[in-house]
Order: sequence, then structure tokens, then C-alpha cells
Amino acid sequence: MNVTELGGKYAAGVRDFANVNLSEANLSGINLSGANLSEANLNVVNLSGANLSGANLERAKLNVARLSGINLSRAKLNQAVLNVANLIRADLGEAELIEAALIRAELIRAELSGANLRNANLNGVDLREATLRYANLSGCNLSEANLRGAFLTSAILEGATMNGANLCRCDLSAANLREAELRQVDLSRADLNGADLRGANLRWADLSGASLRWADLSEAKLSGASLIGADLTNANLLNASLVHANLTQARLIKADWVGADLTGATLTGAKLYAVSRFGLKTEGMTCEWVDLSPEGDRSEIYHFTSERAKKFFNETLPTVEILIDAPLDFHAHVAIASIYQQIVSLYPGIKRPPTIEVSSRRTAITFSVDSNDRLFTTAYLAVIPFADAQASHRNLIALVHTLQSQDRNVLSLRKYQRIKQISISLNRAIAKLNQFELPNLDRLPAESANFFQAPTQTVLTNSNDQTLEIYRRPVFGKRLMQQSNLYHRAKKTSQSRSSEATLPSVKTAIEFIRELDEPEQVNQG
Repeated sequence: MNVTELGGKYAAGVRDFANVNLSEANLSGINLSGANLSEANLNVVNLSGANLSGANLERAKLNVARLSGINLSRAKLNQAVLNVANLIRADLGEAELIEAALIRAELIRAELSGANLRNANLNGVDLREATLRYANLSGCNLSEANLRGAFLTSAILEGATMNGANLCRCDLSAANLREAELRQVDLSRADLNGADLRGANLRWADLSGASLRWADLSEAKLSGASLIGADLTNANLLNASLVHANLTQARLIKADWVGADLTGATLTGAKLYAVSRFGLKTEGMTCEWVDLSPEGDRSEIYHFTSERAKKFFNETLPTVEILIDAPLDFHAHVAIASIYQQIVSLYPGIKRPPTIEVSSRRTAITFSVDSNDRLFTTAYLAVIPFADAQASHRNLIALVHTLQSQDRNVLSLRKYQRIKQISISLNRAIAKLNQFELPNLDRLPAESANFFQAPTQTVLTNSNDQTLEIYRRPVFGKRLMQQSNLYHRAKKTSQSRSSEATLPSVKTAIEFIRELDEPEQVNQG
């Protein structure tokens, strides 16, 4: 069939041209909207400026075809072959290109918004300044592709392979790049705000100057990546691998990176306001100074020696551990979960549920907190379900009062302010929970009720891995009583037991709450 015959049949209403052979034909400007050209041979064809909107080109061959300015909106090109085709400024909006081959095709400034390119082969494709908003590129091969300045807002790139691709200045805001392969990709000055990069492989990627505000990079692999000057404000970097990554002057304000591996990384000049300094791996890290100012304006700069840097960045998560000298059973487990739920509803200071470890003789309930200053308040809340709560609370309050009464010449201003803040937080929690009434545990089976009467021990661990025993009932671990008698004898002996509990020494407590060794601060207002 030649071009004249094709045009005549189309004008007569014929739309089915499946398997047609029009190789090397000149069809520029032709209107074949809605035509069926499935499995057609259109290699080296000239369809520049043609209208094939809504056409069926499934499994068609369009190698080295000239398709600049073509209208292929809503067309079906599933499994079509368009290798080295010229699609400059082509309209492929909402088109289907599932498993299509576009190796080294030119799609400069092409329109592909809403297009479905799932599992397509786009190796070496040129998509400079192309528009792919909301496009589905999941599972695509975009290795060595050039997407410089392209618009991929909210695009789906989950599981895509983009190794060595150029995404400089690309708009990937709110894009889904989960588990994507992005090794050695150029994402410099790219917009990745709100992007989902969970588990993505970004080893040796260039993210310098990129904006990753609110991006999710949890479990991402960023070893050797360049994040110089990148904006990671409020980003999620939980358990991310940043081994030998360069974060020089990166903005990490309010980022969450607990569990991140920063072994051998460079953080000199990073902006770290409101960033946790625990739960990190920092062996061999290079960090000469950091900016802790709220706005990242260098008004609070801290300089380090290598030793001080090690102490500033540490690997211990602050915890409150309640040890109960009895095993936890099912009924007691349900009851304690309900009690903690009620406590949190009144005072939502506890952010994470506790971990519970049960042995044949003992139970450990551990609360992890995000700040050393929350340890005392969390300890007050955590022990509420137990008979030892009153005695433990007395110890806690007495300890804080003792610390506050210390001579100001003994405490540095920093330590004094810290103790004052702990006291304020503790008083707020007490006021909030003043009306809290412990549920009646008499309805529980005797063994379950006994669990709450068992001797307890409360131990705090700060971010510097120092421990402080707040309370320990003298009979803890000695099993001087039969468990079956605990519940009925608790009220009679609670006063005498509590009086026997001793406070930790003031020196020990001050050492525990002291600020981590402070680096030299230089204010540059």
C-alpha cells in the first residue's frame, strides 16, 4: 500500500491498517487519528506533524522514524519499537507505551504527562525538558538517559533503573522513586521535595544543591553520594546508608536520621538544628564545624576537634527501662497496654510504644525517647501502672529538687538551665496526669494482678550511654515473698518499702544530666 491509497481509504472511513508496510514512506502532516496500525512496519517513516491521536500502534516498528511534532496523545504504543526515533516536541500525553522500546530516541521537550511507560526500554533516551507529570515509568530502563530539566512531578518511577542518567535540574517533586536504581546519577540542583526514595540505590549519585525537603530516604543507599549544599530539611533518613557521603554544608534542619550510617562521611558546615545526635554510626567521619542555628544562618557555629566530634555524634538511644520482678502474662499485657494508652491520651509526650521482653522470671519494658530531657518525664509516666509508682515518683521528684538546690557555683549555667527545663517538663506532666485514676485491677486473675504489685527497678540511659538508677525496691530480685501473696500484702508494706529506697548520689545525677562535652562555639551574628 502506498501513501495515496492509505489516504484514500482513510478518507473513505477505513480505519484498520494492521500489519501495513509503509517503511520509509513520507506521511508528514497526515491525519490518521484513531487508525489501527498495530504491527505495522513504519521504519524510517516520516510522520512529522502528523495526527495519530488515539491510534493503535501496538507492536508497530518505528525505528529511526521522523516523528517530530507528531500528535500521539492517548495512542496505544504498547510493545512498539521506536529505537533512535525523532520525537522532538511530540505529544504523547496519556499514551500507552507499556514495554515499548525507545532506545536512544529523541524526545526533547516532548509531552508525556499521564503516559504509561511501565517496563519500557528508554536506555540512552534524550528527554531534555520533556514533561512527564504523573507519568508511569515504573520498572523502566532509563540508564544513561538525559532528562536534564525535565518535569516529572508526581511521576511513578518505582523500581526504575536510571544508572548514569542525567537528571540535573529535574523536577521530581512528589515523585515515587521507591527501590529505584540511581547509581552515579546526576541529580544536582534537582527538585525532589516530598519525593519517595525509600530503599533507592543512590550510590555515588550527585545530589549537590538538590532540594529534598520532606523527602523519604529511609533505608536508601547513599554511599559515596555528593550532597554538598543539598536541602534535606525535614527529610526522613532513617537507617539510610551515607558511608563516605559528602554532606558539606547540607541543610539537615529537623531531619530524622536515627540509625543512619555516616561512617567516613563528611559533615563539615552541615546545618543540624533540631537533629537527633544519637542512633548514628560515625566512625571515621570528618566534621570540622556545624551550624546549630534554627534558621541555618550561622549564628550558632560549633567547631570540633576529632575527639569532641565523636562525643557530639553518638550511637546510643536514650531509654527508660522498667524492670518488673515477674513474668508478664496475657491478661496483664492487655491491661498495661490499655493503661499506657490512657496515659498517652492525657499527655502525648511518649512518642513510641515500648518494647517488652519477657523471661521466665522477669519483664523489661523499655521506652525509647528522642531527647535526654524527656527521660525523667517518661520515667514518671512509665511506672504509673505499678504499685511502686508512688515511691518511684517520690524518688524522682526528690532527685530533681536536690539538683535544683545545688549551689550555682557548683553547676555551670548550661547544667542549671538543663535541670530547670527537666523540672518544668516534669511538673507539666504531673499537672496533666493529676486526675488520672488507675483502672481497678481486682478483676484480673490473681497472677495477673500480682504482676503490677511485683518489685520494680527504674533505670535511665542517656545518649552518652550513661545509666542512672532512679528507683529500686530493696527486695527486687531477692524473691523474699511468694508471688501469690504479693497482691494482698502490697498495701500493708508499701510505706516501709518505699522508705528503704535510696536516691542516687547528687554527683552521679549531675554527671548523668550534664551536657555532652560542648565544642567550642563561635557566634557570627
